[in-house]
Amino acid sequence: MTQRMKTTIAAIAAAAVALSIAGCTPGGGGDDNVLRVAMGSPGEAQIRVWDDVAAQFMKDHPDMKVEMNYQDDDLYQTIGLPNLLNGRNAPDIYFEWAGSRLQQRVDDGFAADLTDAVKDGPIAGLFDDSVFDSVTLDGKIVMVPHSADVTNVLWYNKAILADAGVTPPTTWAELLSACDTLSAKGIIPIASGNKDLWAAGNWLAHLASRVVGEDVYEQTLSGNAKFSTPEWEKALGYVKELADHKCVNDSANAIDDNEGAQLFFQGKAAMHAIGSWLVSWAIDEAPDLDFDYVNLPAMPDGAGDQGSVIGVVTGYVVNAKSTKQDAAAEFLALLNSDENVQAFIAAELTPMAKSAAAGQDIDSRSASLNNLLTTAPAIVLPPDTGYDLEMANALYSALAEVLGGQKSPSDALAGIDQKLG
Repeated sequence: MTQRMKTTIAAIAAAAVALSIAGCTPGGGGDDNVLRVAMGSPGEAQIRVWDDVAAQFMKDHPDMKVEMNYQDDDLYQTIGLPNLLNGRNAPDIYFEWAGSRLQQRVDDGFAADLTDAVKDGPIAGLFDDSVFDSVTLDGKIVMVPHSADVTNVLWYNKAILADAGVTPPTTWAELLSACDTLSAKGIIPIASGNKDLWAAGNWLAHLASRVVGEDVYEQTLSGNAKFSTPEWEKALGYVKELADHKCVNDSANAIDDNEGAQLFFQGKAAMHAIGSWLVSWAIDEAPDLDFDYVNLPAMPDGAGDQGSVIGVVTGYVVNAKSTKQDAAAEFLALLNSDENVQAFIAAELTPMAKSAAAGQDIDSRSASLNNLLTTAPAIVLPPDTGYDLEMANALYSALAEVLGGQKSPSDALAGIDQKLG
């Protein structure tokens, strides 16, 4: 991917209104022959596959039109999707993350029951039964899973590290040492574009979970415990160490995730902390870049599992208020057909459908990430998709304040508890 806080409410609200107006037609209600599909932008390589799937569907259903809506990721995740769902021509199919967000869609009446379509309908047989565990709520399958994303690892430029005499860091001490060496050579150790707070926030939340432990992480982000504790202060103390060792670019909190990635793509930074979607992103942005990854380095004396992985299942929901639910199920079946699964693999996304295991070779990095996720001893949910967004935003703001040197760990944590009441 990529799964985020707004830059400014006014800017995003204006964009959302513009998109809403552009998507509206007289009469509204979506009771027409248009099948509407909405998502954050998956990148040009995957957009080409989606557009082709839409063309295939229209060829098979000449009486229908498929309308694809690719929104800015940050807009989509914050107010873009709610704006669309409550608009006149709401999407019939939309992208979502498993976890708290999916539960909210069910609670709000925007997630259709897909159990029959999966068990006996057009989607039957395309997936192993186990992939539906995380998208089954109240005994009903409410999302067709598409991919399982590792949402943060530490990517590194092989040539830059080799030239600097730095090995990919697997421990905290190695990471800080690498930062010192690279900074001394005038190289940004880790590129980050954290203007919208999720990019570094996701990475640093995983770091915190390794320190406080998965149970404390879960309890706190679920609202059942306070942040102002010795455990969390210790975790944010490591974030301060990143700042002290100049591990990230000075502009980290002032530039967005695309600008952060460009520092890595252009060879201005040795490493970049972001998710598995970087592989497909690099196909278009930096096809000649030789890069690989390591998981988050182990944290000293951490209470959590030091082999944990931060990741999430994503997929597509059929709007319960849509009048075209049967057509939507057929579209999702076509999306996960053998031919289209292989097309997504060629675009460096590995779907969760059964047929992904056959045919097209998977990029070695993508295959390795899939294995990392499926064999992980512990899975940590990202704050902004696994938990309440207000909670996630408060944590992300605090992490950014410590990373940027604006607040001490204790003050930043106290600020979270004050915001959340």
